[in-house]
Amino acid sequence: MQQIQSAQKSQNKTFDLVLTAILIALVVIATFINIKLPIAAKGGLVHLGTAMLFTIAILFGPKKGAIAGAAGMGLFDIMGGWAIWAPITIVARFLQGFIVGKIAFMNGKKGTSMIINIVATVVSVPVMLAVYYIGEVILYGNWIQPLASIPGDLLQNAIGLAIAIPLCAVLKKTPYFRNI
Repeated sequence: MQQIQSAQKSQNKTFDLVLTAILIALVVIATFINIKLPIAAKGGLVHLGTAMLFTIAILFGPKKGAIAGAAGMGLFDIMGGWAIWAPITIVARFLQGFIVGKIAFMNGKKGTSMIINIVATVVSVPVMLAVYYIGEVILYGNWIQPLASIPGDLLQNAIGLAIAIPLCAVLKKTPYFRNI
């Protein structure tokens, strides 16, 4: 009996690791679907990675949301020629994924309340903006230039919310997510 429990525990850990890797890959791929913005001196992106981060955090909770968001978008920065941004992205997206998942899963909701999911995504945005703003202050050496990135960041989060909330509502009705 103990061997069976040990094998099941090992199998669950393997499944969890594979699932996490797949979720990270989905964030990387979604982040590569992007539009470069002409508004900031160094550019900026509006991408679908934020929608994927929101979706993962709402469907799987704070741990997977944080890890997939941080690792996925951090890897995108490294692979996409934005390596200097990777540390900032990792912190910002880890916090954002954690906040969305934590709020979406509070009080036993497990991401099932559309209103709470919307609140979760909205609450996460100022944290993400603050981390990127402070990171840009450090990179640019001034407090003004980073302000130019805020409209693009807001647009990206609005698009992410507009995609993730209805997508999660549909996915939560599938057998897999009804049993989580």
